[in-house]
Amino acid sequence: MNARRGLCGPGAETGQSVRNTRISAGAKPLYFSRTRDPRRRLPVSSIQAFWRSIAACALTLPVLATPATAMAAPASPPVAVGQVLPDVVMSGLNGPRRQLSSYRGRPLIINVWASWCGPCRKEAASLERLAWSEAGSRYTVIGISTDDDRNAALNWLRHSNATISHYIDSGPRWILEHMLGASSIPVTVLVDAEGRVVARFRGARDWGSAESIQLIERAFAGRGRSAPAR
Repeated sequence: MNARRGLCGPGAETGQSVRNTRISAGAKPLYFSRTRDPRRRLPVSSIQAFWRSIAACALTLPVLATPATAMAAPASPPVAVGQVLPDVVMSGLNGPRRQLSSYRGRPLIINVWASWCGPCRKEAASLERLAWSEAGSRYTVIGISTDDDRNAALNWLRHSNATISHYIDSGPRWILEHMLGASSIPVTVLVDAEGRVVARFRGARDWGSAESIQLIERAFAGRGRSAPAR
């Protein structure tokens, strides 16, 4: 098969279109009846070349089908509220890589962001305030970047003087993005000490405000489990 033109049959090796292929002037069509006139049969070499071309196309088709099959694989659904997050190894941005399960034993607040996301950048400072406040000291606050460009994520962390631990997701699977339900960002996911998702909040907030701290406390107390994100 000619990859550029998608041809099978005579002319495939040279890129010539099948419909423009001619045997000789005045010759009958290629697909002829061999019982009508033996003197007008194609030469043996031409017939052999035809079948070799067909065989080459047959061998190529399975290879071309493989990428399409891989692309059709569905993304995994987000972990529902009340379910335990699976354990994964997270790639560190401003620190070492770490297993998600190593955060168990203490309530966890996960903020999913990207350096190009204006609302994400707007709420970044309030996450720092929450992490260092007396009320926030009961929780661990971490960030997950969905940037395609690792350097862009690192540059933003330097610019914002980030002190909390940040990690970065990566394609083509985007495991963290899918399991945390980050179909839009920013999204903040509350996880209890046993690793269960308690609540998921979409959109930017002032996480250091009294209102947001009360929202977090209610969710971890069990009264905000069914509350959807804004």
